[in-house]
Amino acid sequence: MSKPQREPTKLVTVPSPNKIPERDIDKSPILEAQHLGIDFGGLTAVNDFNMAIGRTEIAGLIGPNGAGKTTVFNLLTKVYQPTRGTILLDGRDTAGMTTAQVNRMGIARTFQNIRLFGNLSVEDNVKIGMHNAIRSGFFSGVFRLPSYWREEKVARERSMELLSLFDMQDLAGAKAGSLPYGAQRRLEIVRALATNPSLLLLDEPAAGMNPSETAELMENIVKIRDTFQIAVLLIEHDMSLVMGICEGICVLNFGQIIAKGTPEEIQNNPEVIKAYLGSGKGE
Repeated sequence: MSKPQREPTKLVTVPSPNKIPERDIDKSPILEAQHLGIDFGGLTAVNDFNMAIGRTEIAGLIGPNGAGKTTVFNLLTKVYQPTRGTILLDGRDTAGMTTAQVNRMGIARTFQNIRLFGNLSVEDNVKIGMHNAIRSGFFSGVFRLPSYWREEKVARERSMELLSLFDMQDLAGAKAGSLPYGAQRRLEIVRALATNPSLLLLDEPAAGMNPSETAELMENIVKIRDTFQIAVLLIEHDMSLVMGICEGICVLNFGQIIAKGTPEEIQNNPEVIKAYLGSGKGE
């Protein structure tokens, strides 16, 4: 399967020191982290993290194991509350908000370790992601009132629509835990999309995938951005994936940003090449 060809991107400065793709400059960033940091006891895990993401940007967060990448995701999704700094989601300060609240505001994520409901069907896993849109209450569900059946019909149609994006509609009735690894990864992304996000965070989506599955994943990430016109931020160790589809890349080391820029700028940054990419570009 051929890899999607990423068009060269020009990054432009927004009012803060951060940059976003030029095509998104007429709109405020969907997410902006300003001087973000967190301490665990006497240990500083992330310090002075600054990043903006344009509304249709595919961005990458890279660095070695233990650099603080997943900690950043946990800060953005309010698993952790920051010790300092500001997180703006769609221009709104998320200070003091819970994970559920920022999810309703439009941020969804996947995890390094797949977190599906293995004994439920593929379709039911997707429907669980639609909890924000469900309006009928307990009473309607117990007594199977017309409002319940209307929402159930809409949920099924939406589930099948999302699954069809990944050619998974024929697996709707299968148990999620019985799917091959790559299909479970795709299902987790579909479930995240079911929350109707404006920003999708993918934590090592290619982990455990073979080259063919990774190439398909690259196509799917671009398809998600183009179909839903949303932003994607991914943590990934596969440099061919990162350099192939990301427009802006942030490099993290020991909780500090050491480089930011386009794939071309990151590939030609001597510090990044030495520390993370090896002597050959993109390896």
